[in-house]
Amino acid sequence: MFRIYKSIGPDPALPGPRGAERRCRYHAGHKNIRRRGLNKLYPSAAAALTGLLSDGQTLAVGGFGLCGIPEALIAALRDSGVKQLTVISNNAGVDGFGLGQLLSSRQISKMISSYVGENKEFERQYLAGELALEFTPQGTLAEKLRAGGAGIPAFFTKTGVGTVVAEGKELREFDGETYVMERALKADVSLVKAWKADKSGNLVFRKTARNFNPMIAAAGKVCVVEVEQLVETGALDPDQIHTPGIYVDRIVVNASPEKRIEQKTVRRETTDDHGGGHGTDVARLSSLVSRS
Repeated sequence: MFRIYKSIGPDPALPGPRGAERRCRYHAGHKNIRRRGLNKLYPSAAAALTGLLSDGQTLAVGGFGLCGIPEALIAALRDSGVKQLTVISNNAGVDGFGLGQLLSSRQISKMISSYVGENKEFERQYLAGELALEFTPQGTLAEKLRAGGAGIPAFFTKTGVGTVVAEGKELREFDGETYVMERALKADVSLVKAWKADKSGNLVFRKTARNFNPMIAAAGKVCVVEVEQLVETGALDPDQIHTPGIYVDRIVVNASPEKRIEQKTVRRETTDDHGGGHGTDVARLSSLVSRS
């Protein structure tokens, strides 16, 4: 393994080590070049992951429940057959969908998560000692990923002090309060879901899908993004871009994701005192849920 770094100019507007110096990076296993003019678009999720995956890697995967998960990339990851993965994600999908597929196929050996959620297989494997779990408070998990992407090795927080979360970690007092030190999280590969991207990789997330995805995009050595819409470079309003393209290496379009709903709950149809129904309200709520 060797690396050659060639500076192609500073970009002070961007945070973290990538903003300090934009680089060309060559790796023995694959070539990863960040510069203007590079075609980042791949024809399929499987093609977008080609040459990036190996057993024992650490992957960071975007999503909150089933909202904002890179469905096609997760399926391609499952089909790749790589195993002994450490996966950083808020939770692990549900049984048979999202990251739940990789739990069922026993490709994940460790989860770094904040929520076991509705995944019974996740719970079963953990309680049976078949799956390692690093349980992390949700806000701390987000900040660990943000720190990893910004080049910050560690930070102090009050969250978890006096609980099992702080066991074995450094404690320090600031202004009379006790804080626990948390190490940053970085990944070999980040898998991200965005609503829209331009061909340079600038990303826009939609509503709740802007959850862990921006932090995960920055925390990976290589970032692969699944998007619903792709536009020409320059078509996006710069003030509306959530993640700059410098963080994005590969793009795949999935125009019609399933967007499965974890728990669909709507109000029961009733008739009010004036004889009017609420069917329209129910239909509107169902529509809102399906678009989240």
